[in-house]
Amino acid sequence: MNENVLAKLKILAESAKYDVSCSSSGTVRSNKPGMLGNTVGGWGICHSFAEDGRCISLLKIMLTNYCIYDCAYCINRRSNDLPRATFSVSELVELTMEFYRRNYIEGLFLSSGVVRNPDYTMERLVRVAKDLRLVHRFNGYIHLKSIPGASRELVNEAGLYADRLSVNVEIPKEENLKLLAPEKDHKSVFAPMKYIQQGVLESKEERQKFRHAPRFAPAGQSTQVIVGATSESDKDILFLSSALYNRPTMKRVYYSGYVSVNTYDKRLPALKQPPLVRENRLYQADWLLRFYQFKVDEIVDDSYPDLDLEIDPKLSWALRHPEHFPVDINKADYEMLLRVPGIGVKSAKLIVASRRFSRLGFYELKKIGVVMKKAQYFITCKELPLQMQTVNELSPQRVRTLLLPKPKKKVDERQLILDFGE
Repeated sequence: MNENVLAKLKILAESAKYDVSCSSSGTVRSNKPGMLGNTVGGWGICHSFAEDGRCISLLKIMLTNYCIYDCAYCINRRSNDLPRATFSVSELVELTMEFYRRNYIEGLFLSSGVVRNPDYTMERLVRVAKDLRLVHRFNGYIHLKSIPGASRELVNEAGLYADRLSVNVEIPKEENLKLLAPEKDHKSVFAPMKYIQQGVLESKEERQKFRHAPRFAPAGQSTQVIVGATSESDKDILFLSSALYNRPTMKRVYYSGYVSVNTYDKRLPALKQPPLVRENRLYQADWLLRFYQFKVDEIVDDSYPDLDLEIDPKLSWALRHPEHFPVDINKADYEMLLRVPGIGVKSAKLIVASRRFSRLGFYELKKIGVVMKKAQYFITCKELPLQMQTVNELSPQRVRTLLLPKPKKKVDERQLILDFGE
């Protein structure tokens, strides 16, 4: 690797780090004769873990960090004075293959700033993926960021070579997007999303008729929402996520706590650090929507538009609705078991399967994997310890107090100074 390419790599890898929608999940490509590489399905951001425990690493890079847009929240905005670089298509292809041969990576996550116009940039991204697949016979994972405003033809071509495509929504409400990024609109974002969806569905239909028909973005699509840069409530964000998940090809919505990179721009909030706790609560709520059969208006509503930062969304719902508890573990249906704090999807399935053979008690639930520290206040079962009381016997506020994490003991800094001085 020559010094010029290495210098570009340092600049463009640094510029790419703020995009969190990087995952090598949802697709499997087994090794084929005459082709180089394979990918094993795993979950993660840039580093994924396969079922056999292997860590799957992705090269997360930008084609260029030059950009014609001046988005207030973006480190690569046009008006920022920072080191800029651009890979040629051949340089990026060779870099990816060299990293693969050295066993540094098993896939590529490729995004880009927009140069000239969306179609020009998208065409270069597609060329990278096309050369990797057809010229170098690369069979590993490829995730391409589709450029908002790109044409249907280029998005359709990208789907033939990429495992996953994604288009970032960034800001949930269009009026706030216009405030921070006047040159963008939601139409340019949702149009490529629609093209990807149509491509995936058409490919699925074709493969039902013709076994060897080409696959189109087999891992579906994803998107990213910035949290904390604008005034949207968690309710606004989750309603958008729910609407996106109702589309058949949307696999994941990522939430990125706003990082204050352009402190000079007065349109942005002055945050000392990213809202990481809020970001975590949104991921937990997202999990409830996708796997726990919750609806958005059960998690957040007009009375509670934002998620509780002190406790997780599932526990928050349970404390607001004590009338649903306690739940009899040996009689409740699967859907109700999922709503009990401390019981996950795997535990709920094991409970339903196990109680066919015997009644379950405290110790059986613990062996199954139920977090009894939480669940004890919301269930009844065989042989519960006598001292245990339910949420209705104690009151929701009391249970909340008991389950809140204990504050860490503050250290007297004067004492530390004295100790070091002795």
